[in-house]
Amino acid sequence: MAEQLALVIGGTIGGLLLLLLIGASCCLWRRFCATLTYEELPGTPAMATTAASSGQRDRPCQPHARTQLSRPPAVPFVVPPTLQGRDWVPLHSGEWADAPWDPCPASELLPHTSSGGLALPPSVIGDACMVGAINPELYKFPEDKSETDFPDGCLGRLWFSVEYEQEAERLLVGLIKAQHLQAPSETCSPLVKLYLLPDERRFLQSKTKRKTSNPQFDEHFIFQVSSKTITQRVLKFSVYHVDRQRKHQLLGQVLFPLKNETLVGDCRRVIWRDLEAESLEPPSEFGDLQFCLSYNDYLSRLTVVVLRAKGLRLQEDRGIVSVFVKVSLMNHNKFVKCKKTSAVLGSINPVYNETFSFKADATELDTASLSLTVVQNMEGDKSQQLGRVVVGPYMYTRGRELEHWDEMLSKPKELVKRWHALCRTTEP
Repeated sequence: MAEQLALVIGGTIGGLLLLLLIGASCCLWRRFCATLTYEELPGTPAMATTAASSGQRDRPCQPHARTQLSRPPAVPFVVPPTLQGRDWVPLHSGEWADAPWDPCPASELLPHTSSGGLALPPSVIGDACMVGAINPELYKFPEDKSETDFPDGCLGRLWFSVEYEQEAERLLVGLIKAQHLQAPSETCSPLVKLYLLPDERRFLQSKTKRKTSNPQFDEHFIFQVSSKTITQRVLKFSVYHVDRQRKHQLLGQVLFPLKNETLVGDCRRVIWRDLEAESLEPPSEFGDLQFCLSYNDYLSRLTVVVLRAKGLRLQEDRGIVSVFVKVSLMNHNKFVKCKKTSAVLGSINPVYNETFSFKADATELDTASLSLTVVQNMEGDKSQQLGRVVVGPYMYTRGRELEHWDEMLSKPKELVKRWHALCRTTEP
C-alpha cells in the first residue's frame, strides 16, 4: 500500500515538473523568435507597416504615446525595438500623406483595403509613394490634345478612318469631322472631296455643312482597289468652302499614303492630320521634289524624309509606269551609301512620306552632300532618271539647296522642309 502511494506522489510531482519545463521552453522560444524577427540588415533604414483595425480608425491620437514591446490592440504584431517610442500616423483613405513631424500628427489619407488601413511612422511618411504604395499618376491615360493644340498658322485639322477588306478588296474610308477651319469669310460652309491617287479624275464628295468651322461629317465612302496596288495609292482629302454663289474655294488638303502598317490586321484606324496649303507655284521644267532634312549632332545621324514630287515629266511607256526616289550620301563626290523609296504607280505627283537615316560625323558635314534622284521604271529592268537635286555645303551647292543645308545645321534635331526644282542629269 505504501509503495503505491509513493508511486502516485512521484508521478504527480513528475507531471508538475514536466509542465513547468514545457512552459519555460515556450517562453524562451517566443523570445528567441522575436529576436530573429526584428534582425535588421546593415545600412537599411528601419521601417514597419501596421494595419489598423476598423474599430481603431477613429480613435484620437494621444500625445507622447509610446509603443510597448507587447502587442497593442491596434497593431497586429509586436513593434520592433528600433521603432519603439515613435508616434504612428493612421492612413486610411485615398490621398497621399505628406505630414510634418508632430506629437499628434493629423490623419492623412491613403488607399486602403477592406481588411484595414495602412499606418506608417512619420519618419517614412515622405517616402510613402515610393515604398509599397501605388502611384496613380502611372495609371492615367495620356491627355488627348488633338482637339486643343493647334499650331500657329494652322489651316484646320481633319479626322478620318481607314480600313481595308482583303477578301472584298474594298477600301473603307470614314470622314469623321474637321475643326479650326480658316474660311475666307466670317461663316464657313465646308465640304470634302476624296481622291484615290494617282487617279485624279474621279472623286467622292461629302455633304456640305452650313455655317460652321467645326463640321461633323460622320460619312462613309468605299473605293474598290486591288490588294496588289493598294500600298501604292494615296488618299487625298481636299477641303473646300462653298460660298453663296456655290463656288468652291480650297481651304487645304491632306495627303495620306496607304502603307502596309496602316492596313495591317483588317481593322479600322482613326487618324487625324493638319491641312496643308496647295502649292500655287507652277512646277519647274522637270518637276519638283519636297523633302525634309535633320541632323542630330549627339547621335551623328543625318535624316532625310522624302515627302512628295509634283509636275514630273514621265516618259511614255506601254508597260506599268512607276516612280521612286534614290537618296545617296556622298563624301568628296565619292559614293558612301544609297537608299530607295518604294515605287509609286504612274503619277506625275507621287507621294512617299518615307524616312531614311545615315551615319555622318559632324566633322564630315563640310565635305558631305546628299543627292536625291527621281527615277522612272521602264519595261524590263530599264530605268530612266527624271531629275536630280543635290544639297550640301558651299563646296557643292548654291541658292536654295545651300540655304536648306545651312538651315538644317543651324536647327539641330529639327526637321527642315523645302521644295526643290529637279535638274536634268546626264548620268546613266
